[in-house]
Amino acid sequence: MANLRDIRRRIKSVKNTSQITKAMQLVAAAKMKKAQDQALAGRDYADRLNRVLVDLKKNLSEEEHILLKQPAGKKELLLVISTDKGLCGGLNTNLLKKVRAEAGEDTEVVTVGRKLRISLGKLGHKIVSDWEVADPTPFSDAKPLGTYLTDQFLSGEYSSVKVAFTNFETTLTQTPWILQLLPLEESKLAEKRSYEGMGEAAEVKETDHSRDYIFEPDAEGVLDRLLPLYLNYQVYQMILEARASEHSSRMVAMKAATDNAEQMIKDLTLEYNKVRQAAITSELLEITTAMKAME
Repeated sequence: MANLRDIRRRIKSVKNTSQITKAMQLVAAAKMKKAQDQALAGRDYADRLNRVLVDLKKNLSEEEHILLKQPAGKKELLLVISTDKGLCGGLNTNLLKKVRAEAGEDTEVVTVGRKLRISLGKLGHKIVSDWEVADPTPFSDAKPLGTYLTDQFLSGEYSSVKVAFTNFETTLTQTPWILQLLPLEESKLAEKRSYEGMGEAAEVKETDHSRDYIFEPDAEGVLDRLLPLYLNYQVYQMILEARASEHSSRMVAMKAATDNAEQMIKDLTLEYNKVRQAAITSELLEITTAMKAME
């Protein structure tokens, strides 16, 4: 049985750990609220942007836009959005499993976040570029990344560009997803992009997408300006979803760690009292035995 000094040391150590995890929980909770608000605020704009694209496509001629065409390249480019720091539960692990399950042998990787950049490098994936974004993320950080992905696609080297990120659903639920960014699929422009229930096609009402627009200079010219904005904003929104997922997962993980530490302190305190009581009882027995021996 452990002595009293060892138990006291363990209790002190666990209390120190509990204070750290509690502080991290509070910091993560504050960042989580800001990240969730930022992600939720962008969903409506993303949805409206999709609706405009659907309306616009109905006014185009049969000629396809270059971003809608399938290039001749054979390789796949995958943007992986992970975290820079750990202690966020199984967030990065689940995303890595998703990437390993769906990434092909010819897949090349662009990373945002240090954690999966290291893991993917160890697994032998070719990392062609690594990006850093601020937290909270401004659109100015995501725009160059979206432009880079578009330029890589237009070079003809890649057949598709996809994005792997963790979709924020609730504080307790974050789901890894891999979505195709390029080429744009016309049939999916009207899909639900609120990032709630990702992958479920939204019901498109005919009355919602039968408006007549007057384009200046023309529909094709507007599409040339609107599609890059659409792509850049999709990348931006995915980063926001990943950041909201990160802080939510870290807050939950640190709360669980704090609760476990508090329970461990209770168990150790109980053990300490038992050992202390046993020691007192043993001393009393020794005293009583000595007194009887002296009679």
